[in-house]
Amino acid sequence: MPSLPPSRHPNRAPTHPGAILREDVLPTLNLSVTQAARRLRVSRQTLHELLAERKGFTPEMALRVGALAGNGAALWLRMQQDFDLWHAQRKLASELRAIQREAA
Repeated sequence: MPSLPPSRHPNRAPTHPGAILREDVLPTLNLSVTQAARRLRVSRQTLHELLAERKGFTPEMALRVGALAGNGAALWLRMQQDFDLWHAQRKLASELRAIQREAA
């Protein structure tokens, strides 16, 4: 299993980027879900699914949110990747341990 960033306890899941958008970004920008969806040019339902952590960030959504927040798409994609990888590692832990490594 690849090492996790040292700034976070390895048993604690990374925060879903939708939670960051919901709890930090939208309040800082003083935007409601409806206003943010309009500015992002997505449906309110699409944004709500992301904020409720039922959907993940796609590259397209990362581009939109990065443009809105002014911090670029890479940050949002990295957060989603960390979140997805952490959960996948736990889901497949026993299978991954059973895979024999190839000698170099």
